[in-house]
Amino acid sequence: MEATDLDRVMAIAEIVHPDYPEDRAVFAERLALYPEGCAMAEADGLGIGYIVMHPGRLGVPPPLDSPLGTLPEAPDCLYLHDVALLPAARGLGLGVAALERMDALAVRQGFRWLALTSTPGARAFWDAQGFVPRDGGPQDGGAGLAAKLASYGGGMTYMTKPVKG
Repeated sequence: MEATDLDRVMAIAEIVHPDYPEDRAVFAERLALYPEGCAMAEADGLGIGYIVMHPGRLGVPPPLDSPLGTLPEAPDCLYLHDVALLPAARGLGLGVAALERMDALAVRQGFRWLALTSTPGARAFWDAQGFVPRDGGPQDGGAGLAAKLASYGGGMTYMTKPVKG
């Protein structure tokens, strides 16, 4: 992903995630802070999806539509900020390919965990990929995790998975 892709990222996000809007500046900041975690999926030279991930802390996902400022000190996971595929791109294996890319990056960077916040509609996919919900207990961020999930709206699930590598 390059800065010139951000218009396409925003167009895809408006189609795929209309209930979870984020400002362009959020995507631009993630790209600037951790470019190796940002990629486009293309077909015939047109962006049909994207993935945005960055180092994170287990149990401490960023709130929706919020800048990070900096990457966290002593990160212990690779956090999937967003993955979005246009409807025409679904069924092509790109979701699994995105997860494989995430796992490979985590191995290269020395992370032992992957983490994400699942929307209700994507939960079955993440379950099938081996992600497990974290219950928000003290080891999972407690009330702070619940407050951050509430920023997304109802039905969100914070999930983790050990890195395969």
